[in-house]
Amino acid sequence: MIAQSRWLETPAHVTERPGELPAGFRASGVAAGLKPSGARDVALLVSDARDTVSAARFTRSGVLAAPVLLCQKRVRLEAIRAVVANSGNANAATGNRGLEDAARMQGAAAMASGVREDQVAVASTGVIGVPLDARAVIKGIASARPQLRPDGAEDFSEAIRTTDAYAKDVAVDVELPSGTVRLTAQAKGAGMISPAFATMLCFVQTDAKLAPETADLLLGVCVKRSFDRVSVDGQLSTNDTAILMASGASGVAIEPESDDELRFGEALDWALRRLALAIVADGEGSKRIGRVLVRAHDEHTAAKAARAIANSPLVKAALHGGDPNWGRIAQAVGGAVYDAPLAPDIWIEDAQVCAGGVAVAYDEAALALAVSGDEVEYTVSLGGEAEAEVFFSDLSHEYVTINADYTT
Repeated sequence: MIAQSRWLETPAHVTERPGELPAGFRASGVAAGLKPSGARDVALLVSDARDTVSAARFTRSGVLAAPVLLCQKRVRLEAIRAVVANSGNANAATGNRGLEDAARMQGAAAMASGVREDQVAVASTGVIGVPLDARAVIKGIASARPQLRPDGAEDFSEAIRTTDAYAKDVAVDVELPSGTVRLTAQAKGAGMISPAFATMLCFVQTDAKLAPETADLLLGVCVKRSFDRVSVDGQLSTNDTAILMASGASGVAIEPESDDELRFGEALDWALRRLALAIVADGEGSKRIGRVLVRAHDEHTAAKAARAIANSPLVKAALHGGDPNWGRIAQAVGGAVYDAPLAPDIWIEDAQVCAGGVAVAYDEAALALAVSGDEVEYTVSLGGEAEAEVFFSDLSHEYVTINADYTT
């Protein structure tokens, strides 16, 4: 279950309603033996609508996993009708064999889905540098085919998990001026999270009718405000993938620059930010979530400073311990923005702790209480009106334990 957050307000025209996927979609998830635990590890998602429209975003890492390379080269990203994903193995840093295995996954999923190969997106998540057991995956795809069903999103979500403590998905009805549409999404991620567009995967479905340009625009804007603004450990994955698919089966067409587009965009933005916050909250061993808001003369500087704070081990350790040590924030900003001497104003929750680069008196007992909750907010002003926010998790003893033993 994804917890609510004070930083995210559900739009009035969005109603959460767990259950089936949008009209035209079917999904399933099965166990193929990739995970030693025997848990589900192969997921299949299909749109039965021939004119399905899609959009996609991928990691900007310099080391790209085979599925990402395959999607970029061999998939019509504006017309994806099926997604096949596996967990337990990232199929990254696996050379030509990895590319061949990704292509075999694509071919098997195309046969199982009844669509062309160039309409099948492939995604993988798990350990890097280990060859994928493609035979097991292909068998899994074959067993997933007869299990495809409109209410298969839960199995699909379970099958893409790695170190996630729980499945992450949303399902809502969206009231638009032209009618009601369905919007669902599934994501995974808990470690190696600092997307630049954790292994972070997200798949979104809707039965609204979108033009390819509209789908691409909306996904791009919403990814920038959600997955591109979170950090668990500051590590950029080789496999980050986000895909939006629109079947159009509802008959409700969303025209560019219309009220329908505005409201649908608000719903998509809320859904992706909800999933992004869930990823941060599920950060391996995470105890608290932080939100940092930086104001500066330009957005680039603000984003650079905000990311530096969110990725600082010192800031994250202080967040974990409920320690209002604002000096950690000052040093992180200074390490990121150093073209000229800075005189930052810093707030933790509602208490100003630094003015013009100089400490100010504050109620220590009240602030200690404020940072002991599940969510802690930091605000930094460097002068200017441009803003950038980043959501981040703390750094815990459990995070070190999980990642010290990840492959052993």
